[in-house]
Amino acid sequence: MTPTVQPFFHADSSTWTYVVADPASGEAAIVDPVLDFDPKAARTSTTSAGAVLAHVRGHGLRVAWILETHAHADHLSAGHWLRQHLPDARLAIGEGIRQVQKTFRPIFNLGEHFPVDGSQFDHLFADDERFMVGGIQARVIAVPGHTSDSVAYLIGDALFVGDSLFMPDGGTARCDFPGGDAATLYRSIQRLYTLSDDTRVFVCHDYAPGGREVRCQTTLGEQKRGNIHIREGVSEAEFVAMRTARDATLAMPTLILPAVQVNIRAGALPPPEDNGVRYLKLPIDRL
Repeated sequence: MTPTVQPFFHADSSTWTYVVADPASGEAAIVDPVLDFDPKAARTSTTSAGAVLAHVRGHGLRVAWILETHAHADHLSAGHWLRQHLPDARLAIGEGIRQVQKTFRPIFNLGEHFPVDGSQFDHLFADDERFMVGGIQARVIAVPGHTSDSVAYLIGDALFVGDSLFMPDGGTARCDFPGGDAATLYRSIQRLYTLSDDTRVFVCHDYAPGGREVRCQTTLGEQKRGNIHIREGVSEAEFVAMRTARDATLAMPTLILPAVQVNIRAGALPPPEDNGVRYLKLPIDRL
């Protein structure tokens, strides 16, 4: 059965959020929701997530899952906020989040009281785990390399790849974050390439190379034939050399420090301090 896919674009972070629904049952999943964040004022808002929620309610959908492809470094997740408004939804991520939490707990000096077992989420997916969205079977595919917790979700014929693959003219994700590895990403993408060429691919980001209009959908066949970084015929050694050289030229994402410390909490903001105010930490000279 083919799911319907409704995309939502968050221009500030060039992020795509998706509502994936089984048209027969009306059950749905939300993939990679965004919490608006103004870094100049450190102010959050739920305008973008509210549009997703309005779509779900307006179409009478029952959200069973809020799915994170990884702990994002370029935007704050709205998963926690949406879960508060969608009582039937389970907030889930790959089980590799435990390693990400272990990596970043000392960077942010969160202390031993901060759990690194993934318990902030309702469910941690194992590689190749199956679940259902209504009557449509879904499969979790671990795709580490960009981060150690990255997963892709294959829901019917629709593959949500997170940051591992961009549109063919955008290439692939960077691998220089803590826990990233270019050779691992190459092998992860080769695993995705074993799926059918007509599999619909939905990316998490599009930066509109060359000034074209933003896009969110391609196919695995188009990726295999035309991805500028990892098309057919590109060896692992060639990919690693390209990715390593390219990553060395990239600045850190603007929101990596606020985003990661929120996203390893499943999108929850840090607890308020004794004055009732929540604070984000900025570790100096650590990244």
